[in-house]
Amino acid sequence: MNHHHRYPPSALAGLAALTLVSAGCSTAADTSPAPQPSASAAVPVRTGGAIVIGAEQEPDCADWIATCAGSIWGTYIMQTPTIPKVFDVRREGDNWVPVASELMASEPAIKDQDRPEITYKLRPEAVWSDGEPITSHDLKYTALQVRDGKDIFDKTGYDRIASVETPDDKTAVVTLKSRYGGWRTLFSSGYGVLPSHLLQGKDRQAIMKDGYDFSGGPWKIKQWIRGTSVTLVPNDRYWGERPKLAQVTFQFTPDTSAAFQAFKSGQLDAIYPTPQLDAVEQIKSGLPGANTQVDAQTGNLEAIWMNNETFPFDSQPVREAIAYSVDRKAIIERLYGSLGVKQPAQSFLSPLLSRYAASAFSKYTRDLAKVQQIMSGAGWAKDTDGVWSKDGRPARFTIVSLAGNKRRELTEQVLQAQLKEAGFQMDIRNTTPANIFGKLAPAGDFQMGLWTLVDTFPDPSLSNSFSSTSIPTEANGRSGINFMRAKVDGLDKLLEQVDTQLDETARKEASAKADELIATAVPSIPLGAVPNVLLWNQRVGGPISINPVEGPWWNLAEWGLTQ
Repeated sequence: MNHHHRYPPSALAGLAALTLVSAGCSTAADTSPAPQPSASAAVPVRTGGAIVIGAEQEPDCADWIATCAGSIWGTYIMQTPTIPKVFDVRREGDNWVPVASELMASEPAIKDQDRPEITYKLRPEAVWSDGEPITSHDLKYTALQVRDGKDIFDKTGYDRIASVETPDDKTAVVTLKSRYGGWRTLFSSGYGVLPSHLLQGKDRQAIMKDGYDFSGGPWKIKQWIRGTSVTLVPNDRYWGERPKLAQVTFQFTPDTSAAFQAFKSGQLDAIYPTPQLDAVEQIKSGLPGANTQVDAQTGNLEAIWMNNETFPFDSQPVREAIAYSVDRKAIIERLYGSLGVKQPAQSFLSPLLSRYAASAFSKYTRDLAKVQQIMSGAGWAKDTDGVWSKDGRPARFTIVSLAGNKRRELTEQVLQAQLKEAGFQMDIRNTTPANIFGKLAPAGDFQMGLWTLVDTFPDPSLSNSFSSTSIPTEANGRSGINFMRAKVDGLDKLLEQVDTQLDETARKEASAKADELIATAVPSIPLGAVPNVLLWNQRVGGPISINPVEGPWWNLAEWGLTQ
């Protein structure tokens, strides 16, 4: 749902910010938020040595600008360690915020005017791994590749760039055609900055897609053996903190239970498993010699999506009644309670964006008397089977989600039972992510769905999911991810303010108002955030912690073997 979104495992790359992973949420509204994880006590480490980490998914390519680079795992294991960027995402207090990276000599500054100007000043000592300086020409090259290129993963923000000036090698001035509140996403975790001296005038995709030998970060890609592993070694020309380890290998282990076995036997030193039910069970029963971190402050938001143009969800009273039929807290506790995550989400903004969120959905708790009142008031009556019916049509519908995903299947079974008791008949028909996101959802060929939105930068962008202009149609080339076809009076204008307003306070106010409008219209229902889970063994030390945007290896340079 957000800028330059990538996809967790089992999601389909190629559809903006949609994924079939799920989420346990600690939004601003939670009465008892999940415990905040802290970095593990920094265990002293020695220099040298090698470790092997399990990776759930092999990326399709390493050309981070192209549509083939949809996998979040590509970002975790190759992009973050090797590609410099303008803003990092770091925790400040309870929030994750953009902070100027080591690449910058000073905080990038924006002039608030009709055509805003952003000035970037690069650190003099910043160089690529071949010793060539990282320059303003690299920013210009990257910006124009995204803005003007074909087969680009996401042009959000870059499509607003009017020009890029390079008054000197270490200064770039970007002029935007219009105000853009999310300007910090430019050259940041989505794409970073690429080397113009190596790529200009050449076939970027051919050079990068199978891995590349240049780096502007602490690591270099030594080898990518397709189907097996990616190996990183230190970049000896890096101007910042050099890695302690001599080598890190990411071994592709897509099967969660196989990854746990390899971790228990010591073949893998760390894993970052999707919290499927079997993974949660294993963690709950205890893993000898393992350190565990669970973080509910993720960018993953699982929700129940209703198609607002299809019976019976084309009726607002029905959508409201559904919201009062579901015990969201019970579902989240059942899925993630043993990991300490017990509160549902009260906004469609993920926990990563909680500072922009209201607690607007907190009024929707299970209340069957309220369901009775709403449905009767809208002219529905229960038939002989106890199912709500109107004009001879029963309130019967089908939910679609990812086939074979046990966590999803459990969620559907609990929903089915809760809704049946409230007078609704829900059938379950699951399928592949390719079918859901390639066909059914964009075409509006579904009634109810269960899937996840993923934010990959702490910048609010609900317009991608809720603006009426984001409904995929023939006219807009089927772009946009407002798959529920939501049209909420007054919402487009508020979301446009969130997207364009440069003043933080005004953005937060507009965002909170948008949240309230969404909760009143109930176009869909947020469930909760899927927590991130990291496990590592006692060989490994350093300040280890999960970064919800850059992944668990955001500070891999500081990891090492324990002394």
